[in-house]
Amino acid sequence: MATISLRKGNTRLPPEVNRVLYVRNLPFNISSEEMYDIFGKYGAIRQIRIGTNKDTRGTAFVVYEDIYDAKTAVDHLSGFNVANRYLIVLYYQQAKMSKKFDQKKKEDEIAKMQEKYGVSTKDK
Repeated sequence: MATISLRKGNTRLPPEVNRVLYVRNLPFNISSEEMYDIFGKYGAIRQIRIGTNKDTRGTAFVVYEDIYDAKTAVDHLSGFNVANRYLIVLYYQQAKMSKKFDQKKKEDEIAKMQEKYGVSTKDK
């Protein structure tokens, strides 16, 4: 019902609001059906991607058809308890995510160069 009132008014959403949600602190054994049950209550879902790698376990991306449904889901599911874990539901922000991966890539590149040229970061 809150989504209907949002749509009727000429409500202006903050710039960080988008249809793609980034979910953290998920139980590692959660199934996609359970994700659809939890997030589907707030609107039509286009796609859910659950992390399976060692680095991405416990995270997921949820893509809604409508931006207002995504906003409602963030408002209601942030802090929601699933299997004794409190969900962290954020709007996906490409700029922040790419910075994190760029930093990791740069650190790996520096480590390779240090190894290649025999440079140590330890004080002698």
